[in-house]
Amino acid sequence: MFDYTFLLVLGSCIILSAASSMIGLVVVLQKESLVGDALAHAALPGVVIAFLLIGQKITLLLLLGAFISGIIAVILIYFIRKNVNLPFDGILAVILSSFFGFGMVLLTFSQKLPNAAQAGLKSFIFGQASAILLEDAYHILIVSTIVFSLFLLFWKEIKIYVFDPLFAQTLGFNNTVIQLLISSLMMVTIITQLQTVGIILTSSMLIAPGVAALQWTKDFKNAVMLAMVFGSVSATAGVIFSTIYANVPTGPAIIVVMSLFAIFSLIFGSRGTLQQHLKQKKFLISK
Repeated sequence: MFDYTFLLVLGSCIILSAASSMIGLVVVLQKESLVGDALAHAALPGVVIAFLLIGQKITLLLLLGAFISGIIAVILIYFIRKNVNLPFDGILAVILSSFFGFGMVLLTFSQKLPNAAQAGLKSFIFGQASAILLEDAYHILIVSTIVFSLFLLFWKEIKIYVFDPLFAQTLGFNNTVIQLLISSLMMVTIITQLQTVGIILTSSMLIAPGVAALQWTKDFKNAVMLAMVFGSVSATAGVIFSTIYANVPTGPAIIVVMSLFAIFSLIFGSRGTLQQHLKQKKFLISK
């Protein structure tokens, strides 16, 4: 429990899970959960292109490539949404599959290069939290601190915009800037997650704690705190479990615990299906 690598992985996962859960709650409230999934898949071609350009694994540059690719995806999503008469989920499906398919083609091509094995590009697909280095931990700490700071700094604006965009506009808030801030925080968080849980599971880490938290409270502040608790506890349990059982990957173990929290909350939460059923039954009896 006091092993250096264990503590490094545990601390990094807890901090990242807390930041992801906080932003994820806002995304859930905006009913745009699939946007995170689309952006995560859209990051793959950016990672591979960055590797093909520099010819070696420099994590910051690979993540920068992923960020640029994600920004392009965001622009395309909202451009198509504004100018083409298509359902939003259909637009997300097109962007997700197109970018991910393109990324897989590039990845297959890059695997034939002599230095491809050392780059470990496949770890960005499935994640490799147990291989976090001190440098990666610093990156996670810096990004998470920026995300926490900006979220708290614009707490009032984000809260009002999420629940009532029209009211936010009448107060003089620039809704475009607020949405851009939320999207940027989500994008940065997703990119930082790639090395821990990978492209495929990133959306779960972003969404599951928020879904679980909203089943227990209606208060925004309490929901944010509860989502961060669910995320941190899941990270702790997942890292410990994967340490005890060597063949269990850390990232998926974290996601499994988060999913259990979400399923339990959806059923037994104070706003969950069981409570709703009991309230409905009580109402019918009183009638």
